[in-house]
Amino acid sequence: MDWQLLLLNDRVIASLVTALVGGGVVAAGWFWTHALSRRRDKLLRVERINDIQRALLAEIRAHVVALEGQRDAGGLQTLSQITDDDYLPILPHDANDRIFRAIVEEVHMLPEWAIDPVVRYYRLLAVRAALAQDIRSNAKDYPRRAADMFRDYLTLNEETLETGLDAMEVLTASLKGGASEVAAMLTRRRREVEGDLVADTPNRRSSDPRDL
Repeated sequence: MDWQLLLLNDRVIASLVTALVGGGVVAAGWFWTHALSRRRDKLLRVERINDIQRALLAEIRAHVVALEGQRDAGGLQTLSQITDDDYLPILPHDANDRIFRAIVEEVHMLPEWAIDPVVRYYRLLAVRAALAQDIRSNAKDYPRRAADMFRDYLTLNEETLETGLDAMEVLTASLKGGASEVAAMLTRRRREVEGDLVADTPNRRSSDPRDL
């Protein structure tokens, strides 16, 4: 067989060109479809992460507002009313982590700057709930011990409030502008703290979105 004549045959050349073009189109289509699929998955992941952050922010804010109300109402003054004989405040059976428990398997999706403050806040909620249960268990038979534990509970409330405000600030900044906004927020926060230390004035943050 004369290969040179075969290669110069118009039909052979046309078939070869058709095969090459067809293969190129198929390959290009595969790469394009793969790129679109990856882009869609990335957009869906970003949307899911933002949804999780919004949900956690709403849950944390709701509880922080309640803690602020207790502080503004003079919750620590309750200490002076605690006696071994006849008074121990009733602790509510509140559930402030329902959203977190619902998405706990997806927490790893959160940006690295958001995971730590969120986890610290919900860890304090768990400690707070356990301490409240211990107070209820000891209130009747060991009122003195329960009173001491209640003092710790009030201190823990204040720590939970501050940690919740930290988490709110980070989540708000993250939703607003990502890593750059979080870095800017932390810089502003550090300057505010340094300014308060120089002026010797307490820093009273608020859950009001205008203050975040």
